[in-house]
Amino acid sequence: MAESKVSSKRSDDDLFVVILAGGIGSRFWPASTPDRPKQLLALATDSPLVVDTLRRGAGIVPVNQVRLLANARLTASFQALPEQWEDDVYWIEPRARGTCPALAWAAWSIERECPGAVMISLHSDHLIEPLDDFQRTISAAVEFARNREILVCIGAVPDRIETGYGYIQPGESIALESEIEASTVSAFHEKPNTANAERYLREGYLWNTGMFVWKASTFLDEVRVNAPEIGACLPLLEESPEAFFDAVPEGPVDTMVLERSAHVGVVQASFSWDDMGSWESLARNRAPDEDHNVVVGDGVVREGSNNIVFSEAGQVVLFGVDNLVVVRTDEATLVMPRDRASDLKTLFKKLGG
Repeated sequence: MAESKVSSKRSDDDLFVVILAGGIGSRFWPASTPDRPKQLLALATDSPLVVDTLRRGAGIVPVNQVRLLANARLTASFQALPEQWEDDVYWIEPRARGTCPALAWAAWSIERECPGAVMISLHSDHLIEPLDDFQRTISAAVEFARNREILVCIGAVPDRIETGYGYIQPGESIALESEIEASTVSAFHEKPNTANAERYLREGYLWNTGMFVWKASTFLDEVRVNAPEIGACLPLLEESPEAFFDAVPEGPVDTMVLERSAHVGVVQASFSWDDMGSWESLARNRAPDEDHNVVVGDGVVREGSNNIVFSEAGQVVLFGVDNLVVVRTDEATLVMPRDRASDLKTLFKKLGG
């Protein structure tokens, strides 16, 4: 059992890590499919993204206080991971309803098991390093959430103009015992255009990482107030998760709770963060060759530059071409310009995905 690294005034027996692992990662098609989504691919390191995240969670709390939320279709895939985890780590959602119902279910279950518990919500597809700084940031967020009835977001300091992320506008500064910067949240801003992204960078906005820390009871209270359509279904959990998920409407926690709440704070990440959101993220996080090509798997690039190659099924050879993404699997081969990487989700839908 991993030793918890998060320090606090109280025992870590009341800390739980919840990992969201339900997406299909269509921007990583054809390697990512509904039956083998991107969190099961080795994209950031030599281990699947979800294994990296499970290890990260087990560095914060004891393993038996880690919960991984996913749909039933992925049960066999998780059981086949290179590291075996106890069955009670995996919580299978009866049906996909988005992050708000999933986190409400998790919070309700955790609060019932351990009243007053703090819940740390992570995503299964992030690249985070170094681990020590991540743990230090989480420790500050736990302190923030315990001392105030507040929903705490983890915000990353932007290092580039990025139109594909949501942003957090910090408000009033909050003093914590640690040296980590914290504040209230003035506003959330969804994916901006280039001009606004440039302004957000100048004005000190933070990327919304989608990682959150809160007392389970606080989150449930905020769900009841700000997302009554979800809150009204919570009593069904006394009956069964199936009853709750059959009745509850679908929706993301950001728009259903966080953007409506008056009790939201943000802690500034002291670690490096990347949302492994598309093939372009490999170029940011994998070592390139001298011509700035990134190759994962059996691939060769000759007389070409700025290409991304990912092969799981035989050799891929690029000759005399630049700025392409080439992905080869047993099922399909994809070739596209790098500047269209963010549009792959649209293509996936048109292909019937």
